[in-house]
Amino acid sequence: MKHNPYARPDARTRAAKAQGYPARSVFKLEEIDRRVKLFAPGQRVLDLGAAPGSWSLYAAGRVGERGAVLAIDRQPIAQAFPPNVRVVEGDALTLETAELSAFAPYEVVLSDMAPNTSGLKGADQARSFELFMRAVDVARRLGGAGSHFVGKLFMSSDFEAARAALTSAYEKCQVIRPEGTRSRSSEVFLVGLRRRA
Repeated sequence: MKHNPYARPDARTRAAKAQGYPARSVFKLEEIDRRVKLFAPGQRVLDLGAAPGSWSLYAAGRVGERGAVLAIDRQPIAQAFPPNVRVVEGDALTLETAELSAFAPYEVVLSDMAPNTSGLKGADQARSFELFMRAVDVARRLGGAGSHFVGKLFMSSDFEAARAALTSAYEKCQVIRPEGTRSRSSEVFLVGLRRRA
């Protein structure tokens, strides 16, 4: 995503840094977790598109030292993590299953993946939907029965297809637009709870 030279760190960004997180996105996951109770001690978590690392760091704290988090991104992740996090640099959607499944089956699969925006709204929405659906595919393959999924999606005409994909694979599908979402953003998060066996 292109850097906006006019953007200044807002209150949530400053608060995230003060708490040791690299980005404000941590508060989105924290809110989702609070609302649907995603995490529990000892869980194994797969974080797709993990850079800069806020979600993995938050998940690591929630699952504790008996849990494990696999953080994957094409970009290097500079964030320091506790020992229960393993970082893999690579494309989450083309990596061999053996690399993705280091801690499988997972109790939680996360995807905060978003396309590099082009400024062409329709193209960006289509790419977002593609990333979402591919993340769902990973979650269906590597998430255990009863596992949960969280995926980011740019709102578009593909929304109903995305929700249907989760409804078919999970007992419950919830749509959440966290309070911390910027007003100009079209992103929402779709949460699949309790993957069907």
